[in-house]
Amino acid sequence: MSVDASTDPPQSQTTSAPAVDPAMRRRAMVSSVLGSCIEWYDFYVYGVAAAIVLNGQFFPNVDPFMGILLSFSTYAIGFAARPIGGVIFAHFGDRIGRKKMLMMTLGLMGFGTFMIGCLPNFAAIGIAAPIILVLLRIVQGLGVGGEWGGAALMATEYAPAKRRGFFGSWPQIGVPAGTLLANGAFFLVVGLLPDEAFEAWGWRIPFLSSLALIALSFYIRSKVAESPVFEEIKAKGEIEKLPVVKVIKTRPLTIARVIMMRFAENANYYIYTTFLLAYGPAILVGKNDILLATMIMAGLGLFTIPFWGWISDRWGRRYTVLAGAVTMALMAFPFFWGVQTGDFLIVLLVLILTCNVGRDLCYSVEPAYFTELFEPKLRYSGASVGPQVAAVLAGGFAPLIATALIGPNFDRYWLVAVYMVLTSIITIVGALWSPETAPLVRLRRGLSEEHDPTTGR
Repeated sequence: MSVDASTDPPQSQTTSAPAVDPAMRRRAMVSSVLGSCIEWYDFYVYGVAAAIVLNGQFFPNVDPFMGILLSFSTYAIGFAARPIGGVIFAHFGDRIGRKKMLMMTLGLMGFGTFMIGCLPNFAAIGIAAPIILVLLRIVQGLGVGGEWGGAALMATEYAPAKRRGFFGSWPQIGVPAGTLLANGAFFLVVGLLPDEAFEAWGWRIPFLSSLALIALSFYIRSKVAESPVFEEIKAKGEIEKLPVVKVIKTRPLTIARVIMMRFAENANYYIYTTFLLAYGPAILVGKNDILLATMIMAGLGLFTIPFWGWISDRWGRRYTVLAGAVTMALMAFPFFWGVQTGDFLIVLLVLILTCNVGRDLCYSVEPAYFTELFEPKLRYSGASVGPQVAAVLAGGFAPLIATALIGPNFDRYWLVAVYMVLTSIITIVGALWSPETAPLVRLRRGLSEEHDPTTGR
């Protein structure tokens, strides 16, 4: 099923990065990692709040189960906005540069998060409260939709060709770091404040705290030079007029492969984290136990993601994705069986196996794999459109779908497990359908070092 390019021209070097200053490479890496951590904190702090508090604040006149559904619906809306943000920022990222777009996405995320922390609830302003909440969630979605592709490109385009898997995986730790920070913020606030104070005003603290983090990241990103690959494209006069349109017309099957390869890790991660915060208390697992287990899992992700990225440079991108998707499929039912025991160590164990092994295997490789599948002049567009469409189809609706499947009595867990298996199968098919792009692996197979993405659609 692979279209691995025995057809690749041996001289093709379509994805190699120009020589760069090592100090600027380190600065670009730090900027990508810190910026990604902070933007994902902004995005995930909403997910935690949606599971534990926003239903009461903005949807108080419905029963608790319907309140969770409505809360997760606003959560999903942020994902629905991500492809729009991806298209907008990808267009300008391929035309005027990666750095400028990353500065703009950071501003959007910070504004949306801070304003949610300031937003009066339903009791104060009535129906206007959930309407404004939805609008601010859309702002967040637009920001994070443009962030991922830009951060992935800054890391991989500064990286040495044979270490792109490792270097590209570093911005990916923004997700576990953001999860750790978001869950940690609520863990502290829930633990330190009485329930009444938390419901009244304490839930706003994690949102408002974002402002200081955004300012720090903005300063760091301002010190990084533009991607050397983009500068080379500009110098050669190869800027595309409509890069998003071009990539959709010329690489539709590659975009489809990217969507499929991202499906399992995106859907399952939000079940492992966001949905679990609603499911656990419903079956009498302590909310703080789940927050703590999720924080430990996220902390481990700071190490497992770069490790799997390093592995992908040696194993190959396809094998890394396949190993992760198979692990997630095999762990779908055991994940729920472990959570149902209520034992903290068993809950932690299944989270580690499903997320730090299964999901992180897939997630770590995405920046390198997805950028290597597109030529430089279309890369921001290619690396944004597919992943953000997958984020809507898989990630954004996963907690909502899981809640609807499991039912108001939270007793149909097997339906959610089947859904998780199906998402894994989609990713397995996508990986089998995709070419290998890791330079070291290609050289071992007697192919050109660099995959030439122009040889297929």
